[in-house]
Amino acid sequence: MTRAEEVIERAMAAVAAARRQRERHQERRKQIFGRIQLSGPLPTLKRGGVQLSLRLDSPDQR
Repeated sequence: MTRAEEVIERAMAAVAAARRQRERHQERRKQIFGRIQLSGPLPTLKRGGVQLSLRLDSPDQR
């Protein structure tokens, strides 16, 4: 086997290892995020409360 063929073989092995690792990570993410259950939308807050008046201009009256 020539030097060029050895280099090509090592490069192809590195690419295959990277692909296997990426697929393992993808599968793991799929399992982890598949277990997370998303809740429904939050309930809307009812508007229409009463606004209190504050007397800020007269500090003597409480």
